[in-house]
Amino acid sequence: MNRAIGVLFVAFVLAAMAYSSSERSLPPMPPTRTLIGHLQMLDVAENAAGRLVAVGERGGIFVSDDRGTSWRGASTPSTATLTAVRFIDGQRALAVGHDAVILRSEDGGDSWQLVQSAPEAEEPLLGLWVDASGKGFAVGAYGRFLVTADGGSNWEARELEANEEALHLNAVLGLGDERFLIAGEAGTLLRSDDGGETWQALQSPYAGSFFSALPLADGGALVFGMRGHVFRTEDGGDSWAGIDTGVQSSLFGGRVLADGRLVLVGQSGVVLVSADQGRSFVQFDGPDRRVRAAVAEIGGGEILLVGEEGVERMALPSAPGEKS
Repeated sequence: MNRAIGVLFVAFVLAAMAYSSSERSLPPMPPTRTLIGHLQMLDVAENAAGRLVAVGERGGIFVSDDRGTSWRGASTPSTATLTAVRFIDGQRALAVGHDAVILRSEDGGDSWQLVQSAPEAEEPLLGLWVDASGKGFAVGAYGRFLVTADGGSNWEARELEANEEALHLNAVLGLGDERFLIAGEAGTLLRSDDGGETWQALQSPYAGSFFSALPLADGGALVFGMRGHVFRTEDGGDSWAGIDTGVQSSLFGGRVLADGRLVLVGQSGVVLVSADQGRSFVQFDGPDRRVRAAVAEIGGGEILLVGEEGVERMALPSAPGEKS
């Protein structure tokens, strides 16, 4: 897969997601009047108070305070497609996306400030991790790797020698005890054991691309991506076990639910649920065949599916592992 195709595939092969070709200075846009169902949404985050913030194409940012029943547009200074969003705490949040855009909010996602933008570089940011102390990482196309220590106000670009081919990096997550994992294009798996200061390339179990990853309760991790491939590690990535999902559809996002179940989503409306920490999965039929990019838990036995045409609710069975 060449690099241009790789970027588009990470964006779920959705049309009309071209990069902005010229640098421009735009005033902050007022809250959008576009409905969330009219845009492709790519990620969602939740704060401790239960507020949901969803981001997606054309810089769309939407906020919900009623568990996803209704949404309102947020004020944003960018029209670049946004690929990831995370809360630092109840009020501070970060979002990243195309044009190497980084946005920061200090009011729970109602309004956003532009931290950086580099449309001329044509290097979208694709993955984001940040903790309550304000330490964070952003990863993206062509091996782009950024570090912040102050909650996203300032970022430092660093070279990853372990990614010598500058392959696309799609996801970054913390595994505890200063250990971090990056997953990306062509089976790329990188690990840091010193808080992100240095990284080493891991022996990959798969030559295809990983689009996302989830931390497990036992300190392990799950990585997943092309053609339904899922791999699980219990030793920080030193060894991996392939998991038979029974699907061929690419998987783009996931979530660990409050009851410990794992949910993965992807192409063709596929929703996979595991009740045993990712050792096996049960397939559920989504509401339709649309692409899903992310998932959120909204209570009452329901999850929120984020992807084409905005967001949709889906009921899961109350008993872990029970297939409806």
